Amino acid sequence: MSTAVSPRRLSRRRQAPLARREARRFHLFALPWLIGFIFFTGGPIVASIVISFTKWELLSSPEWIGLDNYRRLLTDPDFYVALKNTVYFGAGSALVGVVFNFVLALMLNMKVRGQAIFRTIIYMPSVLSGIATALLWIHVLHPDYGLINHLLAYVGIQGPGWLVDEAWAIPGLVIMSVWTAGNAMVIFLAGLQGVPPSLYEAAEIDGAGWWGRFRHVTVPMMSPVIFFNMIVGFIGSLQAFTLVLFMTGGGPANATLVLGLYVYRYAFQYFDMGYASTIAWALFLLIIIFTAAQFWLARRWVHYEFK
Repeated sequence: MSTAVSPRRLSRRRQAPLARREARRFHLFALPWLIGFIFFTGGPIVASIVISFTKWELLSSPEWIGLDNYRRLLTDPDFYVALKNTVYFGAGSALVGVVFNFVLALMLNMKVRGQAIFRTIIYMPSVLSGIATALLWIHVLHPDYGLINHLLAYVGIQGPGWLVDEAWAIPGLVIMSVWTAGNAMVIFLAGLQGVPPSLYEAAEIDGAGWWGRFRHVTVPMMSPVIFFNMIVGFIGSLQAFTLVLFMTGGGPANATLVLGLYVYRYAFQYFDMGYASTIAWALFLLIIIFTAAQFWLARRWVHYEFK
């Protein structure tokens, strides 16, 4: 007595060897990344947890001290200065960066002659090295001969001290960070090109002007992209280190001391690896808290097509 095999089951049998081959190839190609992650990222992460409970000055053996580093952190006034500066810089850089790059993407989405050239020119700063960017902006923000203060003088405005003034140091760093945010602009541009033209046509038929179309079509449809760039930009800004170290070194008077720079000081200047690891985990906790808060707030303003 023969047993009939359904076409669906037969198709599954034929696809099984192909699926297994694809799975083997996937794991084979992912293996180098996985090995690198375990040894160069995952391993140090786990080790930093253990180190944060020790007193380790590199030249001596680690000494277990329990929660002493965390108690020290809670009573460290410089930590709270770094925490405030980190949140200030992170929020400013993320918000200004999102607005600036969204406006750039709207302009670059227009059908004009030389569109590809304009897009290339505006994206180019994001591929420059960090040190080259820092050197450039040290001169641009110089209080005496800097380009920004020179332009402000033309309209009768006395430019601030920027990187040498405690009140203007972080705003100066925010301006610099926005200039190199070309990746966010590309993502915005891709999102704008994905908005269905039929929605603009329907809004125009209903009598909506350019502002109405922007407010009721562009912004709601782009809200997931805005949210993504906000999250990525904020996380990246909270981890700022290289440019701050090179441009200000945390000065003046710790006005630009951020947590990434604070970790560097204790790890590679004071050689207190235990306390540096504790600060690093405090930074990680800060990122988790602010990211969770942003996801919670996103339910009020982010709109998805399938909802």
